[in-house]
Amino acid sequence: MSNTVPPVKNMNAAANAAAMSAVERLATEPTSLIQYSSRGRVVVIGGIDAQDFATRLAGNLTAQVILTQGAVEPGVPTIPLGNRPIRIEGYLGNFNIVLGEEGRPNCESLQVDMILDLSEVPLLAMPLKPPGYLTSIAEEPYLTEVEQALKDLTGTFEKPKYFSYDAAICAHGRSGIAGCSLCIDACPAEAISSLIESVEVDPHLCQGGGVCASVCPTGAIRYVYPTVTDTLHTLRTLLSSYAGAGGSNAVVAFVAQAEADRLENRPDNLLVVVVEELASTGMDVWLSALAYGANAVLLVDAGAMPDSVAGFIRLQVDTADSILQGLGYQHNAIRIVDNESLALNCDTASPLNLQTVASFAGSTEKRRTLLQAIDHLYQQSSAARELIPLPAQSPFGRINVDANACTLCMGCTSVCPSKALSAGNEIPKLEFYEINCVQCGICAAACPEHAINLEPRLVADAEQRRAMVVLHEEEPFCCIRCGKAFATRSIIDNMTKKLAGHHMFQSERAIQRLMMCEDCRVIDVVQDQDAMRTA
Repeated sequence: MSNTVPPVKNMNAAANAAAMSAVERLATEPTSLIQYSSRGRVVVIGGIDAQDFATRLAGNLTAQVILTQGAVEPGVPTIPLGNRPIRIEGYLGNFNIVLGEEGRPNCESLQVDMILDLSEVPLLAMPLKPPGYLTSIAEEPYLTEVEQALKDLTGTFEKPKYFSYDAAICAHGRSGIAGCSLCIDACPAEAISSLIESVEVDPHLCQGGGVCASVCPTGAIRYVYPTVTDTLHTLRTLLSSYAGAGGSNAVVAFVAQAEADRLENRPDNLLVVVVEELASTGMDVWLSALAYGANAVLLVDAGAMPDSVAGFIRLQVDTADSILQGLGYQHNAIRIVDNESLALNCDTASPLNLQTVASFAGSTEKRRTLLQAIDHLYQQSSAARELIPLPAQSPFGRINVDANACTLCMGCTSVCPSKALSAGNEIPKLEFYEINCVQCGICAAACPEHAINLEPRLVADAEQRRAMVVLHEEEPFCCIRCGKAFATRSIIDNMTKKLAGHHMFQSERAIQRLMMCEDCRVIDVVQDQDAMRTA
């Protein structure tokens, strides 16, 4: 039997090496830094084990105990919690702990640098705890490990700022009406909070998970370390270098930095892109990788992603899969896999058979990049459907308007954050631009007649997607006194019905005033003695 290695395998291995060498020379745009400063003040939370452990801490660590059960023993300063509630806020070097209810005599407040929580169930429940908040089992060897971790967290530290935020394009809310909250719901560190019409990200709590940027429909939150532009440049260089060196059947795998060293037995056609966290990439990056020539995109998860994050990533994968199938490509071209199934997934990845690979550079505007990738894949397909249904919470779609209920009050146009809705000029009509709709739902929540519902979908053809569509239109209603157009028939009918029982609209003349423009209505009220006496 011959021991000769198949030529294709040899060529793929050489092409893979050439591609990896090409991306190693690429530079990454720097980001700003976030600083922490810890002086070693530690609070240990727990029972007798907490007191015992606190006596071990010395040197640059100063310990204090919040005792959740048991009697106080001498050794370190101890505060019994009793039956008081406890609230913890902050991060490494800047924790604030409040025991009891503020304003009550038994309330105490502590400012510390680090917290060790030895409770059986940690007091902070978020999947990613704040930097400086440690948990441990109260036994060895875990206590020795956490003791060393506390010592290592004393001093001054820096980390990258992972995100940027543009409130101008955020769809979280308008005019006090709630809209998209995907970033808040998805963040495993609970670093994002609502400011009613925008959101706020605490950079000290943010740990670079990136799922906020992945799920954001408008791109208001962007991942910046690396930027999407840098990531796409890496992908384009990786795939073009691989193909240029004679490689075939390229498969791109994204893997988190912490798990990259665990990848073993990598197939020669597997091009690995190491990212800070797996959730930091989203549909714009995955679909771009396919447009650049990859047969498949694998998201390698060794189980490190919190369940909540994994759920949101699966939603993104399902949406991308729906788009790809609607465009005429195979199911599962983008999928989440584990380390053990990498080789199998590489072997079973079917080519997309693109006649031409994409060359777009990508943009800081997430939606633009995503649509560039979709448009390229659409142009390369002969089996695309024109309308592609998508799962709920997808970033594309239209709104449907009940013409029998809509009065063209235009309340929806004033709150739409993405300029998907606008009012006609002279003619009362509701205009819709599907390319701008992010399915945030603010318009539906704002509609006083409940005449709007959302329909997640994608119009595959770019020209049709950009076209203006009239959702509802009526002839203008003209003032019965001067003839000026000032409303619609449905608004007048609706107003007349609602005011039918009002004491100020019991006479025929008062009802007729509802059919007048604002100027004529004022004149008629002044001329109507009955109306003046009522006023």
